[in-house]
Amino acid sequence: MLETDLGLLIIRLVVGLTFAAHGAQKVFGVWGGPGMVGWTGAMEHMGFRPARYWAMASAWVELGAGIALAAGILTPFAAAALAGHSIVIILKVHWQKGFWNSKGGIEFPLVLLGGAAGILLVGPGGLSFDGLVHIGLFNEAWVKLLGLVVGVAAGVGIYLYSVRPAVASPPTQ
Repeated sequence: MLETDLGLLIIRLVVGLTFAAHGAQKVFGVWGGPGMVGWTGAMEHMGFRPARYWAMASAWVELGAGIALAAGILTPFAAAALAGHSIVIILKVHWQKGFWNSKGGIEFPLVLLGGAAGILLVGPGGLSFDGLVHIGLFNEAWVKLLGLVVGVAAGVGIYLYSVRPAVASPPTQ
């Protein structure tokens, strides 16, 4: 149905391009963003080691998977990556601040998580690259559920990795 496809297109564009814009702030330093140097420092401060690796990974997931989600290209992979990324953001940065965005809470990243997870489970719709080329595997329920499970597990795993105790360096002699 055309209205369903249009609705999914709107959701994909809003969620995907919002992620992509945040990624562009980190990768390129545009729109008042920190750029890679600033973002690497933020990742270091949040306890991600090695900070440069995690800064690059998170920024490029936002940018690349955001664009892919917006266009509906390899949608299950893009949506799963963004869902997992959102879980890390929520747990690492926003959870302890409550719900409301005005206090730095989970409200905004939760909406992005919901959009990515919803698109993952429903599919990108006919007005997408995936819909136009009819990749049948992406419509299988088990692929969608597997993508959701993998995205959530990756997000929780990355969060747990980030909060592990730092390993002390051996003393030099």
